[in-house]
Amino acid sequence: MFALVRRADLADVIGAALAAKASGAGVRAIAGRLGRPVETVRGWIRRFAGRAETVRRIFTVVLVDIGVDPAPPGPARTPFADAVGAVLGAWWSVASRWPDIGKVSPWRVACAVTGGILLAPSWPVETINTSRL
Repeated sequence: MFALVRRADLADVIGAALAAKASGAGVRAIAGRLGRPVETVRGWIRRFAGRAETVRRIFTVVLVDIGVDPAPPGPARTPFADAVGAVLGAWWSVASRWPDIGKVSPWRVACAVTGGILLAPSWPVETINTSRL
């Protein structure tokens, strides 16, 4: 999977915005860097921020359940950054188990884990299907 449901931009573009925000960048700077409207980027960030704890929890479970020798990330400076760190950590665990999957971006793995609905109103669902990986 390479796109999120109900989003015109690829998961890698949205993921770049989320990672930049987790690193402390502002919405206007992120939008300018990505060539996307400020309101679009703000919408991605708001939706992700509203479920940051759920994202952190679910992707930490994926990280631990799949990883060959999992090491959950330590706490970041914000819940938003913790959630992004968990997505990146889950990608690292997936790549350690299946090296060919490590060739795709962390945000494509996040699409697969969530069935493309990471930012959709209907997510999170009760179970995560790792068979899509």
